[in-house]
Amino acid sequence: MAYSSDGKQRGYIPPQTEDEHLLIRRVMEWVHQAEFSLRPRFTGFFTDREQALAVAALQKCQWETYEFNGGYADAERKLLCIYAAQKPENVFPAQCLAIEMLQKDKKLTHRDYLGALLSLGIKRECVGDILVGENGAHCFVLERQVPLVCEELSSVGNCNVRVEIADPRLATRADGQEHTVSLASLRLDALLAEMIHASRANAVQLIRGGAVSINHIPVSKPHESVYEGDNFSVRGYGKFRLKKIGAQSRKGRTFVSYLQY
Repeated sequence: MAYSSDGKQRGYIPPQTEDEHLLIRRVMEWVHQAEFSLRPRFTGFFTDREQALAVAALQKCQWETYEFNGGYADAERKLLCIYAAQKPENVFPAQCLAIEMLQKDKKLTHRDYLGALLSLGIKRECVGDILVGENGAHCFVLERQVPLVCEELSSVGNCNVRVEIADPRLATRADGQEHTVSLASLRLDALLAEMIHASRANAVQLIRGGAVSINHIPVSKPHESVYEGDNFSVRGYGKFRLKKIGAQSRKGRTFVSYLQY
């Protein structure tokens, strides 16, 4: 993996798989299509990793007229609009939907909502962020899929729901729970053990078992360095973000803050 020179933030990581190389080629093709047709080109929702790859492809083409948009401030998954002439009035061909729980005693997770949406036959790239609240969720869906979701989504998990188009300004991300710990080293196994409240040996087993991803890239090396801004997905435990790498203690341990979602 490649890193930035300041030692605290991870730099751009080149394509690691054939799918990622394909994404680079597709973005470059979309640039050529927009250039010759003078019509904007819209993508599905990209993860932050896919966004970084898309920016690399755009820079390779020396293309500057584009915009990412996830529908609300601090969105993670975003659409990409590539345009050649005048910027289109609508650079976000998606809508915000409110999914209201009709049984308030139920508890639903992000996985429940995503599974219900995908069970309708919708592809993952058609669904943006899903923001879960106590009595339901707000989610962003490509415009062409909105009628299907509004008409067909009647239950999520074991809970009946009602769906309607909502004002995207009502969509807000719940703050993650912040924790501060000290690490003997800025290694993945050390941080993971703290995040999941397990032994370092158990953390190593999860990493080598393919259960951990950093910024949507699977990792298998326990000694992988960690950097500010890294996003971690741990199968069975959820998502985390390394918010800050702080000062060292007198004993040489490094204080770090992370968010648990």
